[in-house]
Amino acid sequence: MPPDHISTGQLKSQADWRTLRRFLPYLWPANNRALRVRIVLAMSLVLAAKATTLALPFAYKRAIDSMTTPANEAAMVALAFVLAYAAGRFASVAFNNFRNIAFERVGQDATRTLAQDVFAQLHRLSLRFHLSRRTGEVTKTIERGTKSIDTMLYFLLFNIAPTVIELIAVGVIFYINFGWTLVAATGFAVVAYILATRWITEWRTKLRAQMNALDGQALSRAVDSLLNYETVKYFGAEHREEERYGRSARAYADAAVKSENSLGLLNIVQALITNGLMAFAMGYTVWFWYRGDLTTGDLVLVQTYLTQLFRPLDMLGMVYRTVRQGLIDMAEMFALVDTPMEVSDAPGAPALVITRPTLRFDRVRFGYDPDREILKSLTFKVEAGERVAIVGPSGAGKSTIARLLFRFYDPTAGRILIGGKDIKTVTQQSLRAHIGIVPQDSVLFNDTIGYNIAYGREGATRSEIEAAARGAAIADFIESLPDGYETEVGERGLKLSGGEKQRVAIARTLLKNPPIILFDEATSALDTRTEQDIMRTIRAVAADRTTLTIAHRLSTVVDADRIIVLEGGQLVEQGSHAQLLAEDGLYAEMWARQASEAPAASEAAE
Repeated sequence: MPPDHISTGQLKSQADWRTLRRFLPYLWPANNRALRVRIVLAMSLVLAAKATTLALPFAYKRAIDSMTTPANEAAMVALAFVLAYAAGRFASVAFNNFRNIAFERVGQDATRTLAQDVFAQLHRLSLRFHLSRRTGEVTKTIERGTKSIDTMLYFLLFNIAPTVIELIAVGVIFYINFGWTLVAATGFAVVAYILATRWITEWRTKLRAQMNALDGQALSRAVDSLLNYETVKYFGAEHREEERYGRSARAYADAAVKSENSLGLLNIVQALITNGLMAFAMGYTVWFWYRGDLTTGDLVLVQTYLTQLFRPLDMLGMVYRTVRQGLIDMAEMFALVDTPMEVSDAPGAPALVITRPTLRFDRVRFGYDPDREILKSLTFKVEAGERVAIVGPSGAGKSTIARLLFRFYDPTAGRILIGGKDIKTVTQQSLRAHIGIVPQDSVLFNDTIGYNIAYGREGATRSEIEAAARGAAIADFIESLPDGYETEVGERGLKLSGGEKQRVAIARTLLKNPPIILFDEATSALDTRTEQDIMRTIRAVAADRTTLTIAHRLSTVVDADRIIVLEGGQLVEQGSHAQLLAEDGLYAEMWARQASEAPAASEAAE
């Protein structure tokens, strides 16, 4: 079973530059030449902007030096350099914005493609994964991971890379104009700045991981509580839910306070290093000006270069934090991508082709946990066109059969055959295309009735949707609504009654038109009158199809061609209703118990 969460230690080991390398194929798509051209253009504009920025201090220096010479010609020269300085600043801004325009499509496409791949992977993962993970936490992980990508790309390509270029260029310029001393001081300060930033940020990274975990926990508890809104009201548990959410929110707030305080410490250390370098460099320049080796313009040159250098360096701490935090968020998202698929198609598996829709369980063994087996060498067969019901006490393994049939899980032993073919040897998509289901709890999408019925088959026409609704005996109800098929059903279909939801589910299955239909306790949550109405519809739908009905109420399956009785994951009886009553075994006992409970329930209702 997959873990509920990723530990901080695991995140730290995963959130390294290998995570970023995994993203590079999305950034440089092999099959999209237009995007690669945009990247090259954007990087060319980065170089043009940086070259312009590096030339500006020299124009400033020449303007200052010209102003120290009292002459008309010098004034015109100074004015020319001032105008050149202003033009250079404008050009740098223009280059940067053209760079952003060129690169925006690249970042958005890369983010979109990765998000789609992650979403597709989530649908490929097994039911076990989704039952063991909180939906709110998974969606938050994807949201954080995708949002971090665009920011990381911007900083890596347009902040860190240009800063490295500028550091090298400034080192060369300082060496040529001022010697090794200023180069060494600048290099020492930069290295100290980077190391201090890295050390403190690594500490903050742990706090960030804790914040992510607590944030996800708070969100999942909020989503869980709101999804169970009615249950909360039934038990008057609003206060309990508020306290439960409040504990998570307070824990997150405490972690956030620690994170922000560590940010203050980082900013102080960074300011100490950068301003210390500025003081030394300017003092060094003033000393050599006093000796007559440098001009007034040289002081401006040094000050301008350091100011330009400090601007990205001042952001380096924030950039490094953002990149590291982004790597953590991306590592969490890639951990979802790397989750192994418990159920996967065999290499080169063909599509399932059925000539006779038979169904067979051949010595099937299965358990959700290795030490707790649910089905124990279960064997039975359903012939084409036969209506078979499966009954048994709770925990006998009835619903597990449905999950195995759809390959949400694979048996630990034995085979399941449809049309004589082992379902493990064919593609899952083709397998599920041949099976329809009406589950006990028919969850609908928060969309229209028409959309939910049309979900049964992609590309269905309006007339086909209406025909399916008529077949499920819900067309009159839909047409009586003010918005008809455009009526919104609400979250999980809660605006419809239980019987209406079941009829929509039946219509959806009818539209799919599979040769095999599974009714998984489709009426167990309904009242008796609604149950009888739905059963009439189910009998009409089941005509001329192979059907397997999993039932709790035996009265709903008395007309089945054959009834299979399970107990403890094993087949203990099978036959028609009359035959099983004559055997006076488990089925007869269950029938007698339910028959005696029915009058008692009616008297209690009266």
